[in-house]
Amino acid sequence: MLQVRDLARPPMLKPASFTLPEGTCGVIMGASGSGKSLLARAIVDLDPNEGTVRWRDHVREATPAPHWRRLIAYVPAETGWWAADVATHFPADAPARAHMEDWITTLGLKPDILARQVSHLSTGERQRLALVRALIMAPEMLILDEPTGALDAASRDRVETLMRELLNEGRTLLLITHDAAQARRLGQHFWRLEAGRLTPASPPEPEPANHAEPPA
Repeated sequence: MLQVRDLARPPMLKPASFTLPEGTCGVIMGASGSGKSLLARAIVDLDPNEGTVRWRDHVREATPAPHWRRLIAYVPAETGWWAADVATHFPADAPARAHMEDWITTLGLKPDILARQVSHLSTGERQRLALVRALIMAPEMLILDEPTGALDAASRDRVETLMRELLNEGRTLLLITHDAAQARRLGQHFWRLEAGRLTPASPPEPEPANHAEPPA
């Protein structure tokens, strides 16, 4: 399981502690600016922080950073691309490269997308490719920061289909989302961040149906 204890990045992120069982999907919700991405980046040790994090038998503080980030992959809402062509970002010797075409198909991307230039991709294409880029490194857990924020409903459903497949395979997911309906569809454990403070939460309530009569 993922065990987070007193993880903080003063002054924005207050000490946070939680446990996410292996093979489940945890959801963190909260308003923009509440510290959700700061928490995600702290878990994978991308920014200076305080506290301890453990994944299975691995203690973050005793694990080399590159290895830790292969165990737990963080996919931000906007992923960086360091080369002009897409293919450079998908090394041939990646551990799970053999599954890449299946993931590309599941996500509704064109088979020749690796032959394109990054500048020619839409925001939604880049967002879905970032997920594939993380998966080919075979992480045991993924932290997904608004993974469908730039997508239409059909593409969002494709991403959620892949997320369910990953959960069925025993992968662990930590989802950061503003989408309450998505949280209900995928989440099993819930937390809310408000003003940098993390607290346990219940699943979001469905929005009440609108039964108002249409105007005459």
